[in-house]
Amino acid sequence: MSSLSPEELRELRRVHVHAGRRVDSLFAGDWRSAVRGQGMEFEEVRGYQPGDDIRHIDWNVTARTNEPAVKVFREERQLTVILAVDVSGSTKLGSGGPDGITDRRLQIARIAGSIAYAGIRNRDQVGLVTFTDHIETILTPRKTRGHVWHVIQTIFEAKGQNSGTDIAAAAQFISRTFRRKAVVVLVSDFLDPTSDWRKAIGTLSRRHDVHALCVTDPMDQGLPDIGIVETVDPETGRVVWADSKTLGAVADPELIVRDLRRKGARAAAISTTDDPFAVLHRHFQSMGRRR
Repeated sequence: MSSLSPEELRELRRVHVHAGRRVDSLFAGDWRSAVRGQGMEFEEVRGYQPGDDIRHIDWNVTARTNEPAVKVFREERQLTVILAVDVSGSTKLGSGGPDGITDRRLQIARIAGSIAYAGIRNRDQVGLVTFTDHIETILTPRKTRGHVWHVIQTIFEAKGQNSGTDIAAAAQFISRTFRRKAVVVLVSDFLDPTSDWRKAIGTLSRRHDVHALCVTDPMDQGLPDIGIVETVDPETGRVVWADSKTLGAVADPELIVRDLRRKGARAAAISTTDDPFAVLHRHFQSMGRRR
């Protein structure tokens, strides 16, 4: 039985339907061009032909037969896509976005739902790991449309047992659990001042193809001058009274994206005021051109 209210269920269904439509109209093709061929499987050894890549010459066979031979590989058609989604306390905040209801949780559900749909359209297996400062939920990779609904619903109604954030622990868990090369899409606000997530992302990127999407909100840049306000840390529950003028920016998304790219991830920032489908379209279109 779902714990969501009737209005939340209606919004969840809208996310589910809208994500599918926007994937079809915007970036299903961009996803395929951006992530195809992440792995190559050995198929055979055959004689060298003009135009073959000399880096694929099999020197052992060439030496035995005294004829140049090359290894032939075939592209793995089915990929495994792992959605790693932050469901910590800070993801439940937001200033409302253009529609007045968009917080980070809803934006994250739209993003993850879109990528799950794109993966299914590409006949990929899609799995889900949600995390706070612990691993909260694991959905085994599958490739059915019903599984997409399950993924979106799990993210939308996520109520973690904990409220803190440990991105490094989540990245390490994925490295240990998914040994075969996969496409890992990490969706988080990256408000994690305690763990060494940069180092962990670097390690994860050496094993997997990592796309890191930083979800931001205008409130991250500070509050307007409205006097003394009561603030509550959503991850620790700590209550502090402060002058709103002293509450500066909590994160610089440009700096976060730059750090992620330096560690080998393909990164982009998505605000709660953005159309997430359009930003994903530009992101995967850019990745496809680079390939």
